[in-house]
Amino acid sequence: MTRALPLAATLAAVLVLSGCGIERSSVVVTRSPGSYQPARAATPPPPPGGSYRVSKGDTLYSIAFRNKVDFRDLASWNGIASPYTIWPGQELRLSPPGRASHTATPAPVVAATPPPSPAPHAAPPPAGAQPGFAPVTEAESAPPPAVVSAPAPATTTNTPVVVAGKPAESVVPPPAAPSAPATQPPPPVENPPASTPIVASGATRSAGGITWRWPADGALIKKFSSGDAIPGIEVGGKAGDPIRAAADGVVVYSGNGLVGYGELVIIKHSDSFLSAYGHNRKRLVKEGEKVKAGQTVAEMGSSGATRDELQFQIRRDGNPVDPLQYLPPK
Repeated sequence: MTRALPLAATLAAVLVLSGCGIERSSVVVTRSPGSYQPARAATPPPPPGGSYRVSKGDTLYSIAFRNKVDFRDLASWNGIASPYTIWPGQELRLSPPGRASHTATPAPVVAATPPPSPAPHAAPPPAGAQPGFAPVTEAESAPPPAVVSAPAPATTTNTPVVVAGKPAESVVPPPAAPSAPATQPPPPVENPPASTPIVASGATRSAGGITWRWPADGALIKKFSSGDAIPGIEVGGKAGDPIRAAADGVVVYSGNGLVGYGELVIIKHSDSFLSAYGHNRKRLVKEGEKVKAGQTVAEMGSSGATRDELQFQIRRDGNPVDPLQYLPPK
């Protein structure tokens, strides 16, 4: 009996040690080389590729907004320097030169016979002018070609002047027979801004280096979805309700040339951030105009929509982002 006790103790110790060994081996994880992949940050979508033909009323900002690219990239891909002058019929590439076979439109070939009068040249924009705000007009039909010097005609020529925020005006030379020019009333200025804009107060939120506020007082009727053809949020209301700038900035587009947006206003807040206000009944600001957060920039309507609403977007570096991540809680 005395001999059996040490034997039993020995067997118990062996079982305990083997059990410990099995427990240790169960937590060992064998990872094959190269099987671990760290999480990667989300990357912006690739450029759309292809090309776009400039139409009357386009600006560099509206073209970049339509194709969801950064206006700075669009200018760089096409070799367009500030003040970002473009012409109707001009072909713009929508991707870096190395990604597509399409090349920029070559300079026009000048005919051997010189034109009867020198081609008009656009004057440089005034100092301090905001770049890229002037919409394309028919007067800007093509880049001015180089012309062989020739004697200037005796009559006075009228040169169109390009001013940031205003289209170039084509002036018809006076008739040969001297007569008192017919005085025509100037065309009415569309939606002239008030001399002292009314800025409404409201809750604000600082995000992305910008202080944001809600652009309309109505209820949120549709949230952001990145898969939508027009990604943004929709705010309800009634026709004529004020649409206000969501942050300080400069109007870079005011028009109705983008399909699906109706009467549209786009405001640039920084090199990275733009905001857009669609389906308006009436636009109250012009391109190149500086606005303050809370300033009324349009009236709510249903242009391009089936009901009175505001279609609101925020773009960061050309990409649509969820406005609710930037606007204050409501």
